[in-house]
Order: sequence, then C-alpha cells, then structure tokens
Amino acid sequence: MKWIPNFNSSNSLRVIFVIAVFILLFLSSIAYKHNQDLNESSKLVMHTYEINIQLERLMSAVKDAETGQRGYIITRNARFLAPYIYSREKVNTSFITLKKLTADNPKQRQNLENLFKLIIQRFVSFENCLKYSDPKTYDKRKLDNHMFGGRILMENIRFKVDEMNDIEKNYLTKRLKIYDAEISLSPLFSISLFLVALCFILLAYRQISRDFERLKVVNKRILISNGLIAESEAIGKFSTWQWDLDTNKIDYSDNQFRLLGYEPKAFVPVKETFLDFVHPDDKQTVSNSMEGILNNKQLPFVYYKIILPSHEIRYFKTTGKLVTDQQGSKILLGINFDITDEHLLNIELQERNKELEKSNKELASFNHVASHDLQEPLRKIQTFISRVSDADKAMVSQSTRDYLARIEISAKRMRVLIDDLLLFSRTNTTKKEYIKTNLNELIENAESELTEIIEDKKAVITVSKLPKLAVIPYQIEQLFINLIGNSLKYNRPNVAPEITIESVKVLSADYPDLLEQDVKKFHKITFTDNGMGFDSQFKETIFVLFQRLHSKTDYPGTGIGLAICKKIVDNHKGHIIADSMPDKGSVFTVFLPD
Repeated sequence: MKWIPNFNSSNSLRVIFVIAVFILLFLSSIAYKHNQDLNESSKLVMHTYEINIQLERLMSAVKDAETGQRGYIITRNARFLAPYIYSREKVNTSFITLKKLTADNPKQRQNLENLFKLIIQRFVSFENCLKYSDPKTYDKRKLDNHMFGGRILMENIRFKVDEMNDIEKNYLTKRLKIYDAEISLSPLFSISLFLVALCFILLAYRQISRDFERLKVVNKRILISNGLIAESEAIGKFSTWQWDLDTNKIDYSDNQFRLLGYEPKAFVPVKETFLDFVHPDDKQTVSNSMEGILNNKQLPFVYYKIILPSHEIRYFKTTGKLVTDQQGSKILLGINFDITDEHLLNIELQERNKELEKSNKELASFNHVASHDLQEPLRKIQTFISRVSDADKAMVSQSTRDYLARIEISAKRMRVLIDDLLLFSRTNTTKKEYIKTNLNELIENAESELTEIIEDKKAVITVSKLPKLAVIPYQIEQLFINLIGNSLKYNRPNVAPEITIESVKVLSADYPDLLEQDVKKFHKITFTDNGMGFDSQFKETIFVLFQRLHSKTDYPGTGIGLAICKKIVDNHKGHIIADSMPDKGSVFTVFLPD
C-alpha cells in the first residue's frame, strides 16, 4: 500500500480555487446585472425615441389634416380631402401606440389624454370649417370663428406635444447619462474580470510551483527515510508486512524476504507460502493466529520458530495492528522480529541464574561457616591464649612470648575481619524494611556505641537537626557508626577530633551527573572532621572492598567499613562521596532521597 503525504498546500489550493470560483461567480453576476442594466438602459432610450417618433407622427397627421382641409376649402378639389380622411386613422394608431408607451408614466399618460382631447376638438373644428365653407351652408362669420379657433387649438396641440417632447428629452438626457456610464463600465468590468482571473491563475501557478519544490524535497526525504528504514530493519533484525484484508493481498518489506533466507521479491507472498517456513511444532499456532486476524481483526504477540532453506532454525516474534486507509480499506500492519539471539541469550541467562542461585546457596553456607564453624576454633585459640598466665610466660623464652603475642593479635584481627564480613554480607541478604525514623535518634545510638573511644580521644561531635526519613534503621545506624568511627580513627596526633554533622535539602537537578533525576529532592548529610585526611585521588578507591590507604600496623582495620557505608547508601537509592586533602580533614557527603 502506498501512503500519499498530505501537503498543507493542497488545502491552500482548494481554498484559492473556491475563492476564485466565488469571485468569478460574483463578477459574472455583476457582469450579468450590468448587461441587464445596459439592456434596460437601451430599452429606455429606445422607448424615449419611440415616444418622440410617435408624437411626431401624431403631429404630422394633424398637420396633414389641416393642410388637406385648407386645400379643399381653397380649391374645392376632393383630392385634398384624402390626407384629412386618412389622418384620423394615423392619429388613432399613434395614440394607441403612445398609450402603450406611456402606460408606466402617469404624467405622460395624463398629457396624452389632454393631447387627445385637443386633437378631437381640432378635428371637430375641421368638420365645422368644412361645413361652413360648403356653398350650400356657407357662413362667413362662423367659418372665420372656427378657422381662428382651429388655429388656437393647433397652437395648444403643438404646445402639448412640445411639453411631452421636453419631458421625454429630460428622460432621454438622464437615460443617456446612465447609458454612457454603463457603457464606460463595460471595459472596466471586462478588464477587472481578466485581471482577477489572471491574479488567481498566477497565484495558483506560484503555489503549484512551490508544491513541486516541496514535493521534490519530501520525495527526497521519503527516499532517505525508506533507506534508513531498510537499514534499520537489517540492523535491528526485524521486518514489516502489510495485509490488505479486502483484497487478501500481502506485501513484504525487503528484509522480510532476507529473514526467510531469500532475496527481495523472490516469491509472491501469500498466507500459505509463509506457513511453509514455520516449524511443524508451531504451524497450528501460527495458523490459528492468522484465522484470528481474519475473524477478530487483531494480532497479539505470537512466538514461533522458522526453518530457513539452509535448515537453520530461527526464532520469530510477530505482532500487528489493524488500520483503515483514506479509501476505507482495512489493512493489517505487522512487524516480525528475529529474536534468535535474544532467545539464546535468555537460555544463557537462565543457566547463569541457576549458577548464581547455586553460588548464593554456597555463599549462605559460607556465612554459616563464617559465623559458626570458623569462629569456634578462633574462640578456642583466644581462650587458650588467655589461660597462659604471666608466670607461665615468664618461664618461656622471649621469642616464645613474642609468638604468643602475635597469635593473640592475629586472632583479634581475624575476629574483627569475620565480624565485618558478616556485617557486609547482611547488608545484601537481610530483609529491607523501610521505617519512618528520626535520624537524630540513630546518631545518638551511634554515639553511644562509640562512647569509649569518643571519651578516650576527647572528641567533640556537633550535630544539627536531621530529618525524618523512611530508612532501614539498623543499616543507617551502622552507616553513622562507620563514618564517625572512621573520623575518630584517623585523627591527627595530639589534636582532639572535631566532627560536624549537618543536613540540608537539595534538588536532584542541581546534581545532574551525580543523582538520579527520577527523584526530585534529596537530603544532603555531611560529616566534616579535622583529621589527617587523604589524597583526593583516592576519594573513590576508599569505598572499594578491602582497600586501605594505610598499613594495618599503623591503623587497625579490615578495609571493609567504607565499603559497608557505600552498600548501605546504595540500598537506600542514595549516593555517597568523599573529599579530602592531607592534614586538612575529610568531608563525607551522603545523599538520601526525600
């Protein structure tokens, strides 16, 4: 299955396209309205011209009637009556046309009605003039009156026609202005439409060019990513596959073929082909898991063995997840892990664990021997030496007395060594029960334990207020005993020991290279003395088991005390460090989690 990256620019192009369509529709609607207005303006102009023409025709018809009448009266020739007779029909035709043209104009309609009345009166006057000009009914006075009245009516008709023409001229002037304005806007709208379309085309072209550039970069990244994924699969010994549940088509990554012992694309992957690689012991398990995929659309972790063409057996772990792509197809994405090395390592670890358990049992036996069997002859040696009286010692040679003294010293040193070893062992093996404890009480117990040596050396111990923490009480008390005892042991000659114990709460972020950052706060407890100190190059060595900076003849000890301190602090998930300079004293710092 090919995954198509979703570019933000595609959304931008969609937005630009939608905006362009809306703008074009808007401009088209404006252009359409403009054309409609232009057409309407043309109609109005033509309407005005038609009214003027019909008025001219109407006036011409009346004039024709008047001319015909005069010609007939003068010549008494009937041919002059033809224009007069046809003028009525022309007047009626023009009037009907004008009535339609002025139907939406109340003022002009009223003028038309007045004009028609005047024309009717004029034609009545025509008839009267013809009547009184006839020889049979001739009446000069009445003829003169009707001729004079007809002239006045003609002037009124002419005035009314001029009035209507003037109104139409005003309309025509306004309509011509509107028409000219709309005519002048036509090129502007056309140019605007062209420029807007051009702008959007250029914008789309610019965006598409950017998309091509971005697509090149993304394709390059995809190639690099695919290369890295292929390398990662090869290095990590895993592979990926895709199963289209709708088409039942399976695709393997190149490394899947390699894990099965073939070159990439060596065969067409199908469910049955894969089962041929599965070990007979696991075929049913894998087959059931495949049926579970088809029925339940999920694939939990499945562990099984694979037989390669070379007959080598490899151990596999497979898991998968069902996804739905943009087309709605259901695709199962799976990962195969070659866990052969991990499996063999687990077997080796199991063997080592068995050996470790055996070693722990032997160590427990050693502890028992050290605490019972070894101490029994040691007690007898010390008992027998103690029974040798001074009188008996006086009877033997000086060399014998020296040997007895050395035996007694060695027995005491052996006793201390065994006790320290048992104490170190108990810090690892005893039950770790954490109890909320006041550390000041544990300091007091430690001072009580060391009372004799404190008084003997006239030591001064200053303790600030210590916190209450969840600790293993007897281990922290032993920690305090060992640290205070260490300062008392290594004091400077003829200088009374001074030990200062202080506590402050700190943040782990202040010590990123020293403390665990999972715990936010620690209690920093410092033990500062004025003893002989040591070279700072040994500040880590002194916490190693059996490591001593001085000979056992100068300072008695086993080299276990500070190792016990470090083990106790480790048990509490803390940290201990030391800092010192020769003849400048030492500072031991203990960090315990809050």
